[in-house]
Amino acid sequence: MNAHWNGFFDEIARWSDSGWVVDFWWRDDDACRGDAALTRLVALARSAQAPLALALIPEGVQPEVLAMGGGLVSILQHGVDHRNRAAAGQKKTEFPALEPVADAMVRLRRGRSQLQGPGALAVLVPPWNRVSSGKLLGQLALAGYCGLSRFGARGPASMVPDVVQVNTHVDLIDWRGTRGFVGEALALQSAVAHLQARREGRADRGEATGWLSHHLVHDEACWTFLARLFERTGARSGVVWRSADALFPTLQAQAR
Repeated sequence: MNAHWNGFFDEIARWSDSGWVVDFWWRDDDACRGDAALTRLVALARSAQAPLALALIPEGVQPEVLAMGGGLVSILQHGVDHRNRAAAGQKKTEFPALEPVADAMVRLRRGRSQLQGPGALAVLVPPWNRVSSGKLLGQLALAGYCGLSRFGARGPASMVPDVVQVNTHVDLIDWRGTRGFVGEALALQSAVAHLQARREGRADRGEATGWLSHHLVHDEACWTFLARLFERTGARSGVVWRSADALFPTLQAQAR
């Protein structure tokens, strides 16, 4: 292993020395239609025995994609149509601040109704990890959502009433550059940074460190890294990969 992997496992060892277990979780965004990349993703999860939270776009979702839920694969709601409604010059979001909350609620409820089946959880994953409307966030629980997942360490200012929030913290894609794998060094450094912040009390220690993938844009380096990550952490004591239904307990979409 190189210095980046050594630094990663050194941080895990510090957790073990403190008597704590390192908990990770894995979310993949933008699934909607069956393709070779999605098939490969689910096969990787099953071969590695790594719980996968699959964030599905409800609009146009194919039945065979929904059927992938259950067992190791949880289904989360990735917005409704993944359409950018932000005003010109604003950051991308499906849920802009100027959209009437009632309109967004109608759309969200329609999306939830399209994600029925095993492994489905009432957890919203907003496209681009962004909801610009604070009023909408405050209404999520009334709309039946018990979970929310975005990007970045959660904190008191980002919490939503009556909704469990568990975010992701390590994005495997270099969106502003190659749009391929961000690289082993940066991925591992990002994980270490969040683990250190949790251990030192600068971030919520109770929030599992989340790895974010996007199967549609994975290059071979990304696939190789994921397989290596699961292999090396799966054999390491003091590391647990959490399933979404453990992080968002009793949130099955069927229990409405």
